[in-house]
Amino acid sequence: MLVLGIETSCDDTAAAVVRDGKQILSNVVSSQDEVHRRYGGVVPELASRRHMESIGPVIDMALSEAGVHWSDLEGIAVTRGPGLVGSLLVGVSAAKGAAFARGLPLVGINHLEGHFAAALLDCPELQSPFVALVVSGGHTNLYRVSGPEDYELLGRTLDDAAGEAFDKVAKLMNAGYPGGPVIEHLAKEGHSDAVCFPRARLGKGSLDFSFSGLKTAVVHHVRQQLGPGGEVQGGKIAGGALSHEHIRDIAAAFQEAVVDILVEKTMEAARRCATAQVALAGGVACNGRLRACAVEEGRALGIQVHYPSPQLCRDNAAMIAAVGDHKLRSGRKDGLDMDVISRWKEHLSG
Repeated sequence: MLVLGIETSCDDTAAAVVRDGKQILSNVVSSQDEVHRRYGGVVPELASRRHMESIGPVIDMALSEAGVHWSDLEGIAVTRGPGLVGSLLVGVSAAKGAAFARGLPLVGINHLEGHFAAALLDCPELQSPFVALVVSGGHTNLYRVSGPEDYELLGRTLDDAAGEAFDKVAKLMNAGYPGGPVIEHLAKEGHSDAVCFPRARLGKGSLDFSFSGLKTAVVHHVRQQLGPGGEVQGGKIAGGALSHEHIRDIAAAFQEAVVDILVEKTMEAARRCATAQVALAGGVACNGRLRACAVEEGRALGIQVHYPSPQLCRDNAAMIAAVGDHKLRSGRKDGLDMDVISRWKEHLSG
């Protein structure tokens, strides 16, 4: 079965062709980083406009790279949610139009479920049940994955997602965008023990996350270090300056605090679920420090840690097509009246 996947949940326009839910024939992603860099974060209106410009060419490129024609396809899978409404509407509208014009079955996919599929696509040795940490700009969730469409939400962020916190801290220090790669680069030359930032554990036994307090602690530290005349306005330094050395230390200490909590709670979730398999997924799973610490801690505990390649960690359409293949084979399909769901339930039902 050849399935076309379409993904436009946030600021990346993506399309892919996957055979039998396992073989990636093409996986095209058009990034909008340059569009949003000056704002230090995604601007929804600008994102949806760029999706409208890119969606047609990206789909054409995915078909061309896969060496297939519309007549070869047997289904279309598209991200239905969660995500930005305007962005989702572009992808879903394109998928509906193509499905109607070509007489193809259509199925809407939960973006978070796609991240599980990304790990399975790139890590065939990963076996259910496993614990999945989905960590990105919009989500920081822990799941027990027992099989296809069999998921249990174990913990989630109560405020900022980890990737969102990375973006905000990078913006605070005028360091650049996107925040994840910027902070990781700075942290490599910094000292993580130069500043002591808090770790929010949220009470005994909690597998939930919170990063707003950490972000606030970074803001307070920066304000103190700026001295007389220094100020923070609009979420970034507007007066005074920090030395490049100090910025590197702040980045390293902040990253270490985030990684500590992510790894600690993921390993605890694996212990409770009595599984020796863990998967990292989502854009923040590209972070080298997170991967290294998770693997090191996992090795000490007898837990195997898996993570897909950076291309499959970030938002992409191959993961959407892979989930779509399974759903289409099981007889699932949606009508042309399918609507987007910007805040899809995190337990992935419905």
